[in-house]
Amino acid sequence: MEETIRLTEDLIRFKSTHSNPSEIQRCADYIEDFFSTHAIDYQRLNFQNYPSLLTVPRSGQFAVILMSHIDVVEGADTLFEPRRQDGKLFGRGSIDDKYAAALSLVLLKEHLQRCRNRGGGQQDLPFGILITTDEEIGGVNGAKKVLPLVKADFCIALDGGSVDKIVVKEKGILRLKLITEGKSAHGARPWLGENAIEKLIEDYHIVRTFFKDTLPDHWHRTINFSRIKAGASVNQVPDSAEALFDIRYTENDNVDALVEAIQGKIGGRLVIEEKEPLFMGGESPYLDELLKFAEGTGTGFEHGASDARHLSQFGIKGIVWGADGDMSQHTAEEHVNIASVFKLYEVLDKYLGNLAAVRAD
Repeated sequence: MEETIRLTEDLIRFKSTHSNPSEIQRCADYIEDFFSTHAIDYQRLNFQNYPSLLTVPRSGQFAVILMSHIDVVEGADTLFEPRRQDGKLFGRGSIDDKYAAALSLVLLKEHLQRCRNRGGGQQDLPFGILITTDEEIGGVNGAKKVLPLVKADFCIALDGGSVDKIVVKEKGILRLKLITEGKSAHGARPWLGENAIEKLIEDYHIVRTFFKDTLPDHWHRTINFSRIKAGASVNQVPDSAEALFDIRYTENDNVDALVEAIQGKIGGRLVIEEKEPLFMGGESPYLDELLKFAEGTGTGFEHGASDARHLSQFGIKGIVWGADGDMSQHTAEEHVNIASVFKLYEVLDKYLGNLAAVRAD
């Protein structure tokens, strides 16, 4: 298990942000070296220059795929120097999601060695792993492209939840752009123009009425006013303005009807920039089996999104699960609690070993 933490530290040192595509490639190269060192068959798949690393039993249908990613959000250079303190491993990607890639690699290596000790090989494994490099920007050229090639019955996306909570549903994503038009004029004579920013603000107050106030542990749609673009000069009445909203919706929402209803109430124009599905894990005997090993762990939901949303369109049941990071993802204090990584390893080690025994029977 200590090997998992050391490997996570190595992965953190790669500044694998999307502004550094060469670092993403180098990080993928490092994982390739791991596969080669341990004589593991794998595929490196590239879509639009985003590499994904896939290793499976190559024996047709198999039980479980462990999915993780090594791309990370931007951060100061110091965040790419891992440090351990007070039982935590700090660094960009420590909890999101490089510990999970390291965990998957070590589990694969260990279980493959056990197969070899019994006179078998990679074809006898009941699980495989998928490591992608574009989860932070939607997974369109990673999970969405590779999952159709995977013949697993069940996916564990190691990218959320906590040791004590297995996530069985996540909200969908709707990115809406609001565009308002006005009339330009000199800033000293605003009465001669129509201020597009003021129109946008008026429209936003209307848009906001379609959303409830957010409370802890809610399960309803939410809106975040995330970007605004307007104005060319301080002494000019702006003739156009744009706002971008990040909306997270639930299975209780009809997204198209919602957009149509909002459009009917405002003066500006709405444009759907992005629409991503919900993740609904559903029932599975593989989840039932996992809960037998994960003592004290329950199921629940999350407000964020992950590559798990791509599973349903390919007929793969799954969950989102992971170590504990005290909700530090994407922050300057991003960290993973080391004890939770060890606990996760122990549970998955037993669970995957039991799958191998069931398969042998």
